[in-house]
Amino acid sequence: MGIGLTWEHRTLAESVRGRAARGEVDVLSLHVPEEYGGEGHGLLELCVALEVLGELRVSGAYLPALIASAAIAWPPGDPFTEDIPRGLGSGALTAAVALGPSGQALGSHEADLFLVPVDGGWALLDPDDVEAEPVEGVDLDRALCSVRVRAVPDERSLGPVPVRELAAVLLGAEACGLAAWAVGTATDYAKVREQFGRPIGQFQGVKHRVAAALVRLEQARAAVWDAARALDPQRPAGAVEPSDEVRLAAAVAAVLGPDAAVGCAQDAIQVLGGIGYTFEHEAHRYYRRALSDRMLAGDPGAWAGEVTRLALAGVRRDMEPDLPAEAAGIRDEIRAHAAELAAEQPLARLGRFATEGWIMPYLPKPWGRGASPLEQYVIHQEFRELKRPNLGIAAWAVPSIVKYGTPEQQERFLPKTFTGEIVWCQLFSEPGAGSDLAGLTTKATRVEGGWSISGQKIWTSLAQYAHWGICLARTSPDRPKHEGITYFLVDMKGRGVTVRPLKEINGEEIFNEVFLDDVFVPDDLVVGEVDQGWKVARDTLSHERVALGDSWGPGSQHTDMIRLIQKIQDISPAQHEQAGRYWAEGQAISALGLRVTLSQLAGADPGPASSVRKLLGMRHAQAISEFCWSLAPADRYWNRMILTTRAFTIGGGTTEVQLNIIAERALGLPRDP
Repeated sequence: MGIGLTWEHRTLAESVRGRAARGEVDVLSLHVPEEYGGEGHGLLELCVALEVLGELRVSGAYLPALIASAAIAWPPGDPFTEDIPRGLGSGALTAAVALGPSGQALGSHEADLFLVPVDGGWALLDPDDVEAEPVEGVDLDRALCSVRVRAVPDERSLGPVPVRELAAVLLGAEACGLAAWAVGTATDYAKVREQFGRPIGQFQGVKHRVAAALVRLEQARAAVWDAARALDPQRPAGAVEPSDEVRLAAAVAAVLGPDAAVGCAQDAIQVLGGIGYTFEHEAHRYYRRALSDRMLAGDPGAWAGEVTRLALAGVRRDMEPDLPAEAAGIRDEIRAHAAELAAEQPLARLGRFATEGWIMPYLPKPWGRGASPLEQYVIHQEFRELKRPNLGIAAWAVPSIVKYGTPEQQERFLPKTFTGEIVWCQLFSEPGAGSDLAGLTTKATRVEGGWSISGQKIWTSLAQYAHWGICLARTSPDRPKHEGITYFLVDMKGRGVTVRPLKEINGEEIFNEVFLDDVFVPDDLVVGEVDQGWKVARDTLSHERVALGDSWGPGSQHTDMIRLIQKIQDISPAQHEQAGRYWAEGQAISALGLRVTLSQLAGADPGPASSVRKLLGMRHAQAISEFCWSLAPADRYWNRMILTTRAFTIGGGTTEVQLNIIAERALGLPRDP
């Protein structure tokens, strides 16, 4: 989908792409205020354009000019001289920006203006005020120079404007474009390049490498998008220095954006093989630019240290979406309902939650409220203090019963499920069919009045407490693998059902083995059509993956890590940097969630973002737990969490299965034979 989410952003991206294909790089005035001859857009729009230019690897001196004009436009009020933003926006003036180590600048030594750091601030100087020499860089298509300041006239000082932050975000946007090209190129090549009689994209090693590159790209896009929107708002008069929240967002983008471009370019070269390591292919030019951008943006490790410093100081990013105007009326109505429910006694409130459709409001009436995405989000906000019940496995089963169940099944099971009187478990996985769910062997044989089910299920969460289970069994063994499966509702206290809890590595007993020995299930407990259970199961699994993707696991987030560090107060420099990297990852996962929400509110397909977020969230929970345990190995809580989170990349679809899904559904790589 790119950095931009809206229709306007997609239109802008296509416009920039079309003009760039004709050799026109017409973005210099995109963010320049209208009173100075510009188009008056924000930094987010500029990032949308830069991502396209990065993907096309457009050459030219546009990037330092954009950084310089963004720096001039940062303080509210008139710039110190009107002709400079006009000149930069029109292309009449060129610029060089000192960003790299030892005065290394992005831009030509013959630039018209030089943006340089001086005494804790920045100045925009004429060529007479500096000594500039060309520098040979790794990027063959972009000029670099070294700059030494001779003099700083008072009238050319900009003060402490956030040039580093602006540059990091704009370089990060270009980096996302470079990474997008790398992912697309590797994907296209993997589809057609054949080895050992089949496309290399069918080999899991290649497939997972490309899918992981897409995950890294989507994470970087979320971070850059969030930083651009943080830098965009109007600042109060006289406010030159950015807020700490802006600094945090920009630092996260600097940690993740340039690194993504380098990593994805490396992966593309690896997939391309020998040809990718030659001048015959342009992959090396993308890799060179990615390396150059990372150098100019600044050491990601130093940025990570800045992230930790800000997070320890209590700085947080606001991840609430800006809702459209029509949300106000919806909010008034829902807030009134919430206040009325808050006044009820707990049991009465629970009953009204169930009968009025507040627990799963997106479901059709009477089980939900038929709520639109906007209404769902407002309900989520206004009901936070009311603590609606967590349905657990039922949250996956209920939508399938609503969609495929009979009216009698719905009336029998749904009201009591919503009130918590019925607890559910999921009888899907088997010892020989975990992620390969359709490989199940549990059989259902036709008997008078129903079916007799025999087989073994495993990894069944909370089966020892459940009243009912949703169960898949093979009803027509002679049919193809994904056919001949039926979806049943099984009484967990019924005759022939045996539950044996499994002690997990953390000492708890959540998973269970379930043995089904000639368990009778009447015909009226078949959900959907006989032999068509795979269709119902896929609906259930779609809700499972969304639910797991929205939950990182208790006590395993970047915010918990910071609370622990604040308690410890003494960590090494290496740990300080690593904490910043983990915080950046966690904040990007939150930004991914916000992007999914905004896409849904706009009625758009969020693309691979949901699957990416699930994958990143599970890994993140494990990494945070391991890191926190290393900081406090005697802490009982983290002793438990380092063991508990080990299951997170297995349950609900292993990491490997998730990478297959991303590779095949999002990138179109060939399925395994």
